[in-house]
Amino acid sequence: QVQLVESGGDLVQAGGSLKLSCSYSGNIAIIKSMGWYRQAPGKERELVANIITGGRTNYADSVKGRFTISRDNAKNTLYLQMDSLKPEDTAVYYCNAVNLWSSPTWGQGTQVTVSA
Repeated sequence: QVQLVESGGDLVQAGGSLKLSCSYSGNIAIIKSMGWYRQAPGKERELVANIITGGRTNYADSVKGRFTISRDNAKNTLYLQMDSLKPEDTAVYYCNAVNLWSSPTWGQGTQVTVSA
C-alpha cells in the first residue's frame, strides 16, 4: 500500500503563490502515476494535474501556465507550485497515486483559500 500526506494549504490573496507538498510512503515501487485533484464546495472533485512515472505531465486548462506539478523521488514528495492564484482556485486539494493495477490512493486533503 501507499500512504499520502498533503501539506502547504493556506489562505492567500489573489495573485499570490503557494506550494503544496505530498509526502508518499509505503510500497512506492507500485506507483504508476501521481496527481493533484481539487474539490470546491458544491462541486465534484476534478483533476488539476498529474505526472506519469516517465515524466509526462497533464494539466487542467484552468490551471495551465499557472500551476506546475513535479516529483522528487529522492525526497518521496510530490509538489504543486501554484502561481497567479485566483479565487476560483479555492478548494480542498488532494494528492493522488495510482498503482500498477490502476487503483487509486488518496491523501487527506489540504485547504487552499484564495481571497479577492
